[in-house]
Amino acid sequence: MFGKDKPAPTAAQPPSQPMAAGVRPAGAPQAIETVIGPNTHIKGEVRSDGGIRIEGIVEGTVETTGNLVITESAKVLAEIKANNISIAGAVRGNITANRVEILDTGRVWGDLTIKSLLINEGAYLRGQTFMPQDLQPPQLEPPKPAKPVPQAGVVVDVEPEPKK
Repeated sequence: MFGKDKPAPTAAQPPSQPMAAGVRPAGAPQAIETVIGPNTHIKGEVRSDGGIRIEGIVEGTVETTGNLVITESAKVLAEIKANNISIAGAVRGNITANRVEILDTGRVWGDLTIKSLLINEGAYLRGQTFMPQDLQPPQLEPPKPAKPVPQAGVVVDVEPEPKK
């Protein structure tokens, strides 16, 4: 009688209370907010606090606190600053990011300042890579002095060394 006529909630229905703007559940991937289409050519600055997907041509600078996806059809001639970057197209310019992945169709001409780098087989990278973490290289101990090898005709004392 009461509530029997209402369908049971399913996963496809939105939650009963909407989330606050800009709030995502923990562990949810960052959504792409901006798409620069394959027939678009932009000259100048692109700035965003959300994810960007580039399918066209961008010249100038690209800066986002979110993630950046550069598709196979994209050509980017820009200085890039982003959180995480996935590159399947062509990029000419320096990149500063937390993590960069260059896919097998990706091509990059420029210097990378990053914390993490993944380059797939077939990818192209021409430039220097800087990882400004405070990691120290392993220290090798200097070789210990070798005992002199006796030469022929030299008398060698064979008494054991005294125990300490």
